[in-house]
Order: sequence, then structure tokens, then C-alpha cells
Amino acid sequence: MNAVVSSSPVLQTFDVIDQLVGIAPGSALDRLRAQREQARTQAQQSYVALFAPTEPVPEHFEIADRFAVAAFVAGLHGQPDVARFYAEALSDQGVAQAIEAEVARGAAQGPYGRYPEGPLSVEDEAGPVYAVDAAHRTVLGERLSAGLAHAHLLVFHPRDASPAALQALLDAGWRTTEIVTLSQLVAFLAFQIRVVIGLRALATPSA
Repeated sequence: MNAVVSSSPVLQTFDVIDQLVGIAPGSALDRLRAQREQARTQAQQSYVALFAPTEPVPEHFEIADRFAVAAFVAGLHGQPDVARFYAEALSDQGVAQAIEAEVARGAAQGPYGRYPEGPLSVEDEAGPVYAVDAAHRTVLGERLSAGLAHAHLLVFHPRDASPAALQALLDAGWRTTEIVTLSQLVAFLAFQIRVVIGLRALATPSA
């Protein structure tokens, strides 16, 4: 099954980072962002390409599932406001609630994993291996559940990315092009969240 997208304004093409930070037109932060207008535009275009493309792209996974993965990834990064922003696009409350519960189950510190044998092996660190709870797997479906597990791997176990991890997605019905988009989505969320955190810090008056 796939998640379902609502008619939420999340799907509109306003500047998402401005929305997440709460940047008002003409404010000091608005003027600051305007100094790097190209970076601002490119970040927004990346969001639109992933979450609000003008036309569906063949062999790319459902837009609703992208919002579900984004809510999950933002939650793993410890950003509940960003997670809520993406979850609000889901009209299926069962899916939204399952994602919220899986964020709590998947919470970790990281990064974990093993380096190839060599000098960096001293930094190897074991960590929890995540899989969607069986009850939530029924709600989310096998494809989305596999996507969440892979997203968790990319967030907390990037060193452990492997052919076997990709095969798990293929076995769950993911196409190669969809896997590429999934990886792009996870990387974009990490970037977007860093920008949001940085701008919020700038907006906080010094003590």
C-alpha cells in the first residue's frame, strides 16, 4: 500500500526553508538569505523536484511515500517541527501515526558501522539494526517499510551501505531509479535540516 497525500499547503511551492524557520518578508533573516539568492533558489528547486514535481516521473516512487520517508528522516534527526511539516501532508492518519511511532523506535545517536580493514577500524562502532515493527509494517506496507529501514541505514549506518542493503530494497519491489531518488531525498533532508538549524540559531538573540 502507499501513503496518501492530502491537499495540505505543504504541497505548494512557497519557500519551504523560510516556512520552517518562520522568516518574514523583509526581516533581517530574509535579507540575509537574499545575499545568497542562488543557493536559496536551488534549495527550493530541490524541494519542488522531490515533493511537488510538475508531472509524475515514471518509475519513481509515490509522492506520498516521499513525505512519509521525509517525516521519518526529520524525526531521526531530532527535528519534530520539520517532521510534523512533512507528516501534515499525509491524509492517512494511520500512516502518520505509524511513522511517528517508528521515529521513537528508531531513535539513535550514530554514526555506527565498520570501516574497511585499516587505520580507520579503530573508529568502528556497533549500533542498533533497525526494522519496522511488524504491526506497523501491516499499516505501511512492505515497500515503504523497506524504504524506512534503508533511510535509517543512511542516517545512522552510512558506513554499512552495501549491495545487500540495496538488494533488500529490490526484493521489496523498489526499482533502481526509485532507490536513487530515495537516497537523494535522505541527503536533501540532511541538508535542509542543517540550514534550518543554522538560521534558527541566527534568529535567536545572544544572551
